[in-house]
Amino acid sequence: MTSSSWKEFRSAQPAFADTVQARFGQYRHHVLATLRKDGSPRVTGLEVDFRFGELWLGMMPNSRKALDLHRDPRCAVQANPGPDAEMADGDVRLSGRAVEMTDPATLARFVEEVKPPEPFHLFRVELTEVVRTGLEGGDTLVIQVWRPGHPLRTFRRGNDDGSLSEIS
Repeated sequence: MTSSSWKEFRSAQPAFADTVQARFGQYRHHVLATLRKDGSPRVTGLEVDFRFGELWLGMMPNSRKALDLHRDPRCAVQANPGPDAEMADGDVRLSGRAVEMTDPATLARFVEEVKPPEPFHLFRVELTEVVRTGLEGGDTLVIQVWRPGHPLRTFRRGNDDGSLSEIS
C-alpha cells in the first residue's frame, strides 16, 4: 500500500490537512490503535506532534504501544472526540505505518524544540488514509477520505433513504 508523509499530504490537500491538524490541535491527548502480538487490537492514549513536515508519535521506552509498533508498524490514530456529544468539529482518524526515528540529528532537534521526558521512542507516521466524518446541516453525514495518490473523496448520507452517495 502506498504511503505519504504529512508534508506530502499537506501539499496534495492543504485545506483538508489544515482541518485535520486543527482537529488534533483541540486536545492534547488522542487515541492510538496498534496490533498486539496475537493480532488483536490495543487502544491507548498518546500525544501527537506536527513538526518538520511530519506527524510524530512519542512514547516511553518499552511501552506496550512502542513494542507493538516495533513488531508491526501498522497503526491508526483518532483525534480526541472531546466532551461535545454532537461532535460539531467532526471525527478525524488517520491510518498508516509508524517508523521509528533513530537519526541523532532529528532526535536532537526534536528534543531541543519539544523537550520530551527522556529517554523516549519517536515514530514518524507514514499515512495510508486520512478520514473526517461530520455532520452538515444537522442531519447530513459527510465523510471525506484521502489516500496517497488519489484525490480527496467526499460522500454524503442524508436522512431520506440512508444511502451514501459520492459527490467528489
